[in-house]
Amino acid sequence: MTAWALVLISIVWGLAMALPKIGFTRKAGPAWTLALHRWLGALALAFIAVHVGSILVDDFVHFSIADVVVPFASGWHPGAVAWGIVAMYLLIAVEVTSLVRKRLPAKVWRQVHLLAYAAFGLSTLHMLTAGTDTTALVSEVVAIALGTIVMFGATAVWAWRTEPASRRAASTLERSLPG
Repeated sequence: MTAWALVLISIVWGLAMALPKIGFTRKAGPAWTLALHRWLGALALAFIAVHVGSILVDDFVHFSIADVVVPFASGWHPGAVAWGIVAMYLLIAVEVTSLVRKRLPAKVWRQVHLLAYAAFGLSTLHMLTAGTDTTALVSEVVAIALGTIVMFGATAVWAWRTEPASRRAASTLERSLPG
């Protein structure tokens, strides 16, 4: 759950960074906000590593290395575990391409970086279907609500950023006019 929450916070922080007119990103400075976003992503991967490592040594369900790195290899809830494995690979791709961002074309980096949303969705499915709290209504409702909010926010930011600049400027002007 901690890794999931860190991915969620990193995505929300990234969405906030994508909207530069928001006050806190301007006041804090782009270097600080980017450093926090990167730190949250790296910390999420660290918690994923702890999650996978603890599963390997846990006696409740006996997982092999193949069970935690090959989708559908696990005999225990193979679909649910596969969602988590694929999400892990997507997050690794996002992190690795972010580390070598200066060597990649901006379009390639952006397309890979957008996989974070898919990873979040898959990790939410993983958490809801494979986790030990899968029968806890509160955790399910919170996960679904936050996931919906993040996906709605991501869609709104994407729509805003892909809107032609002239229409975006006119929309901003209309909102600033009195009455």
